[in-house]
Amino acid sequence: MIKDNQQYFNRLHVIVDAFVIAGSYILAWYLKIGSNLKDTGPEVGVLDMKIYFSALYFVVPGYLILYYWFKLYSPKRVQRSESEIVNVCKANIVGVTVFLAVLFTVNNTFSSFQVHDFSRGMVGIFCAVNTVNTLLMRALIRYILYYVRKKGYNLKYILLVGYSRAAEEYINRINSNPQWGYVVRGILDDKVPRGATYKGVKVLGSIDNLLYILPENKLDEIAITLSLESYDRLEELVDLCEKSGVHTKFIPDYNSLIPGKPYMEDLMGLPVINIRYVPLSNTLSALAKRCVDIAGSFFGLILISPLLLVVALLVKATSKGPVIFKQERVGLHNKTFMMYKFRTMRQQQPGEEKKGWTVKGDPRITRVGAFLRRTSLDELPQLFNVLLGDMSLVGPRPERPQFVEKFREEIPRYMIKHQVRPGMTGWAQINGYRGDTSIRKRIEYDIYYIENWSMAFDIKILFLTFFKGFINENAY
Repeated sequence: MIKDNQQYFNRLHVIVDAFVIAGSYILAWYLKIGSNLKDTGPEVGVLDMKIYFSALYFVVPGYLILYYWFKLYSPKRVQRSESEIVNVCKANIVGVTVFLAVLFTVNNTFSSFQVHDFSRGMVGIFCAVNTVNTLLMRALIRYILYYVRKKGYNLKYILLVGYSRAAEEYINRINSNPQWGYVVRGILDDKVPRGATYKGVKVLGSIDNLLYILPENKLDEIAITLSLESYDRLEELVDLCEKSGVHTKFIPDYNSLIPGKPYMEDLMGLPVINIRYVPLSNTLSALAKRCVDIAGSFFGLILISPLLLVVALLVKATSKGPVIFKQERVGLHNKTFMMYKFRTMRQQQPGEEKKGWTVKGDPRITRVGAFLRRTSLDELPQLFNVLLGDMSLVGPRPERPQFVEKFREEIPRYMIKHQVRPGMTGWAQINGYRGDTSIRKRIEYDIYYIENWSMAFDIKILFLTFFKGFINENAY
């Protein structure tokens, strides 16, 4: 079974990494120094090859420790390849930084060692070559494991204890990811009759059958997937599985209660589940985003000021009424603010615009207004909202109070969007959800943005806005 072979695979993986690191180092030495020696012979000030290669006694184990530190030897079944790429890059950047720091320290502390001629360029080449080689080797290992598991080898056998929504979701993910090599043997449950199936997985009997199954030692894992009403048996089952020595997982059935992306924190030894992870609740992250908003809106207003003037003149010359249209919207922490836009409709009676949102062919829209809406130029005055702090460059689009009251009752998790500042553009908008489109889908994208925020994500959205966000068939 897998649990008998995993330790040997991990040891083999370490040995392969050691050879890759050593090979990358030797290749870097040859590219920077060895090839020149072959053509011109030894140069004055070039260290002996033995000195360079003696560093391998420290480089190889040092990098292996870094790989372990960055969790590159954790099981690959459910480890995302993107996470592995990031961790390999981090490990190599830290490694080359430490390498150069050690050279600097030794050179300044022990001048007799004569390492001042040690090529820093070679160290840089080694970092690049080793990163590429390590990623290629790990991609090859992933491919080999995927091929082996596809052939029916290297599989991990799991038994689910408890039929619940969590069990169904777990089976769904295993079925859609055959490269993980998981095989669900069956489900034990007291309430669902024996023989019932879900996606090809059968209910084998009651939970008490676990007493007879565990001694057979034919399972790699037990996954406890009890429904909420059966949690009174949780402690008993965990104790039973732990005594058997089988690796045990607990998959909580809280999707209906905690539908987002929860995270754990340790409160002096007490595990606390936060219902939703909002990166922007971190003060430093929020401050960094606000600084970008201020700088972006300030310089943006300066750069597009000629365009703002032209649009303002067009609006004023083609229809009666003010150039700027102000409308109440709901923002951060459910507080209202006045959002600015170029006026795109004929002047209406007070409260008339509250009757509904714009639909295709809306007779209230002026000819110039239709162009401004189609190209999103009417949104440019919101840079002033960003500068004032009512909005952000990127975030969920704000909505009018009457629609917020309507949607908060009709759409689950709708109010989560108000945990961050609303934005001029957002993840939902560049994916086509703007104007008269599905509010439910829009909220799904907004929540994904809120839970997965990063500065790089904001930059990606701003970049894509120029290609997908300005002109959209749903903007009218």
